[in-house]
Amino acid sequence: MEIRELTKSDYFINLEHEYGAHNYHPLPVVLDRGKGIFVWDVEGKKYFDFLSAYSSVNQGHCHPQIINALINQAQKLTLTSRAFHNNLLGEYEKYITEYFHFDKVLPMNTGVEAVETAVKLARRWAYKIKGVEENKAAILFVEGNFHGRTLLAISASNDPDSNKQFGPLAPGILKIAYNNLQAIENEFSTNKNIAGFLFEPIQGEAGVIVPDEGYLKGIRELCTKYNVLMIADEIQTGLGRCGKMLACDYENVRPDILILGKALSGGTIPVSAVLADNEIMLTIQPGEHGSTYGGNPLACAVAIEALKILEEEKLIENSFLMGNIFRERMLQIQSKSDLITCVRGRGLFNAIVIKQFGENKSAWDVCLALKEEGLLAKQTHGDIIRFAPPLVINEKQIHEAADIIEKVILEFNYKTIS
Repeated sequence: MEIRELTKSDYFINLEHEYGAHNYHPLPVVLDRGKGIFVWDVEGKKYFDFLSAYSSVNQGHCHPQIINALINQAQKLTLTSRAFHNNLLGEYEKYITEYFHFDKVLPMNTGVEAVETAVKLARRWAYKIKGVEENKAAILFVEGNFHGRTLLAISASNDPDSNKQFGPLAPGILKIAYNNLQAIENEFSTNKNIAGFLFEPIQGEAGVIVPDEGYLKGIRELCTKYNVLMIADEIQTGLGRCGKMLACDYENVRPDILILGKALSGGTIPVSAVLADNEIMLTIQPGEHGSTYGGNPLACAVAIEALKILEEEKLIENSFLMGNIFRERMLQIQSKSDLITCVRGRGLFNAIVIKQFGENKSAWDVCLALKEEGLLAKQTHGDIIRFAPPLVINEKQIHEAADIIEKVILEFNYKTIS
């Protein structure tokens, strides 16, 4: 029996396995550094990053302007808490509210904290403005969603891996099918206690599910008609990922509450934000919601720079153009292989569906093979691979990455057929 010599990667993976919780199943690669669209492992192997930390590094790994902003501010002041004012919070609040055209922002840290904040705002608005009876407010979600891992977020999920044996789950949550306007109207028309409709404009964890044209506009119209808050979770779909600043921009709709995160810091530190107008935001007063780190000066400096880069480097336009090229290449591969059953996406937020093949092989096996060829992507739901590179990628790099994907798919296809 051959005994394989342990590598540096093995050492770090074994450390995590022994001392860390087993709540993730990552690809067997240990990353050491990143720059732009590339990352390197501890052995020095270079990879295309086609996950972008779940769209957190839209601006590319270690963007020099963001890193400079981080370093400069870290050398002066990192945290004051909200017990005191700091000289950057107001500047950031002005910048981001004008950027997205809302009256107010409530800064938080992680995406799921922002989701929780949006739900609290919607409930408070329902009691103070809409006139819902105390403790009766409901939030309507869609099936297949992913909004995080807190108890509230998993209560809204219909994925048993997320919420099984974590109960009792949070009350006041309703769920309907995604991409179904009639289902929304049925709930709105029969339940006057619905405070908000919280959804992803394109479902990410579900496998980059793009709704029918008119769905977003229909949501806006129904929310207005029935006096329900339209709450868009653009944590992953926003900030240029889908080829527009926001995925909602594809149908020119404005949510009542906008949730942002991930790329809001360019992948440096946790920064999230909830944006809304005064009628909603000012229902919460001092002492009724907060976060020690929310709105810290380090986060403010980084977020301003991260937002500036999206426009200065035309990353949104690049996402749209490169996404079109990438999907065209995937469709060409699909025409050569029966392993791919579907290609879908918008901008640089894309997915392919892989049918089970060989001896119970799946999308996980394809991701392992892609890793060996120098491209990192991750499967979801067993049969779907998401492809979401940093928005700084160029056309030459798109084709180089697509060549790797084609090589792997066709090799699997050949082995399966033969």
